[in-house]
Amino acid sequence: MNLSGKKVSVIGAGKSGLAVASLLRTKGAEVLLSEFGPVGEAELQRIHEQQIAVEQQGHSERVYDADFAVLSPGIPPHAPVVQSLLQRGIALYSEIEIASLFCQARIVGITGTDGKTTTSTLVHRICEVDGQKHGYRAYCVGNIGLPFSSMVSEMQPLDIAVVELSSYQLERTVSFKPEISVITNITPDHLDRYEGDLQQYAAAKFRIYANQDPQDTLVYNADDPLLAAHFSGGTERFGFKIIPFGLEPLIERCGDATLVLLDGDTIVRRTAIGDEPVIKTPEFLKESFRGRHNISNVLAAVAVAGALRIGNESVRLALREFGGVEHRQELVMARNGAGWINDSKATNINAMRQALEAVPGQVVLIAGGRDKGNDYTSILPLVQQKVAMLIALGESKAKIVSAFAGVVPVQPASSLQEAVTLAHEVASQGYTVLFSPGCSSFDMFENFEDRGRRFKECVHQLPIC
Repeated sequence: MNLSGKKVSVIGAGKSGLAVASLLRTKGAEVLLSEFGPVGEAELQRIHEQQIAVEQQGHSERVYDADFAVLSPGIPPHAPVVQSLLQRGIALYSEIEIASLFCQARIVGITGTDGKTTTSTLVHRICEVDGQKHGYRAYCVGNIGLPFSSMVSEMQPLDIAVVELSSYQLERTVSFKPEISVITNITPDHLDRYEGDLQQYAAAKFRIYANQDPQDTLVYNADDPLLAAHFSGGTERFGFKIIPFGLEPLIERCGDATLVLLDGDTIVRRTAIGDEPVIKTPEFLKESFRGRHNISNVLAAVAVAGALRIGNESVRLALREFGGVEHRQELVMARNGAGWINDSKATNINAMRQALEAVPGQVVLIAGGRDKGNDYTSILPLVQQKVAMLIALGESKAKIVSAFAGVVPVQPASSLQEAVTLAHEVASQGYTVLFSPGCSSFDMFENFEDRGRRFKECVHQLPIC
């Protein structure tokens, strides 16, 4: 892609906007970085040093003097600037799309409602271990927090780029083509953005395989009813290789040539020539990494490793040392006989359900934040079974109190500090305090990482008695 002299408007000066603006400038484009809100002083200095034009506190008419525009993922499709760009016939792309045009590495793209960060981290670690033996580098970029654009110039043809992808990032892809794509699951999430339509949300996720061809591979979770129905017919129907994975016996009915499943306590790669045991679950499950959903994440990673032709020795070494991911059912500490778990990444109901199923014993649940159209009825029986008290906070506090009143004791809290204090007063020997919000963080925090760090700080400040 020859960008010399091309005019490009980058809409949004967050991490991905800053990264793609820098990449475009190094490729010879004339870049305008336009931010609806303020831009920090440190960011402004870096922008000016790279000779990138910038505007803040609103989008001016300059935005529309462009050959094409790059849209940051947090900007919704109905935003006035997006609608104006479309009305003027200006092509819109995602940061992922632009980065992929300059990527020499092999790409593993991973999406899904839940599990994509853990699966991405697992695949990256397996590739790191294998790369140390075979002389290539592995990168983990995208929705995981490190923009694809910020690292793509370093990547070489033998390297592997593990790219975590949200539906927002996939919306504006056109030619993005991973060698291996992964869909972990699809459950209701972000429905406020997709007009309450799960199929619209799923369609954005399915863009991950839109450009794959017979040389490429798709890995999907056959335990997910929506995915199982969508991918029925397998490789013959879709024209690229398909590898299902799953925990349930139904996985054995899949007709594709290769699949990955759990046989007793052993993860097995099943092919036309027979079963190949890979690793037993006790070898990688531990207190900081447990639950059936995490076995499912490992199944996905094993499937990817097989598609990349990575040997089982590298897979086993990486999985045995894996200890989980920060903010994802992260054990913070044990205090006065109670365990405290940071699951700030749980931004939807299915993630909250997974955490409740994984945590043993009685739970004091701290939940709430910015609601995304949540329906709590599906988890009422589980909450009744596992939760001794629910502490509600954030914008969704009243909705949560209303949903669970009469099911379990519910206590509202005005702040995270107050919620932690209330949990500390209730949690006794053998209890687990689970911070699994089930909502987004943007009502009170910068992001889920900020929310998780704040929770851990509050826990560490509790008195020992």
